[in-house]
Amino acid sequence: MGVYPIREALRIAQEQDVDLVEVAPAAKPPVCRLLNYGKFLYERTKKEKLARKSQRTVDIKEIRLHPKIGAHDLAFKTRRVREFLADGAKVRLRVRFRGRERSYPEIGQDLLERVVTGLADAAVVEQAPTIEEGAGSVFVLLAPRPSDRRHESKQAEATEALDTKEQHEI
Repeated sequence: MGVYPIREALRIAQEQDVDLVEVAPAAKPPVCRLLNYGKFLYERTKKEKLARKSQRTVDIKEIRLHPKIGAHDLAFKTRRVREFLADGAKVRLRVRFRGRERSYPEIGQDLLERVVTGLADAAVVEQAPTIEEGAGSVFVLLAPRPSDRRHESKQAEATEALDTKEQHEI
């Protein structure tokens, strides 16, 4: 609207039944806006609430294994890991050692490597197998493999558009 003295700006705000809100006090001259401040605060809180609602937190699920796990049990746990990864959660696979098993952490690392290679199509290793000395365990952190869903959906839209175009031409 231009540069106005403070009294003139307040008079204009009263005439339009809105508030005079200082937006940039450091500017020369200071910048003010005419707006309904209550409505502005309401809309801002609604936007913040919507942003919090749409935020996605990443869950980290943990699956515990032992070095002497059976083949069926390992297959079952691997299937659970796939389900967690499909839901978008990260998965920590931990091999826990008891007693004398602590002397052979390489057995746990080999087990984790086998599981990771079996899940190569669904997961990416985010943290390589790490030995925890005090806890007596080895763990690896897996994240879901990123998929290019946007690319797939664009291809589907393009083929659908071609199909409808061919139908119109007939």
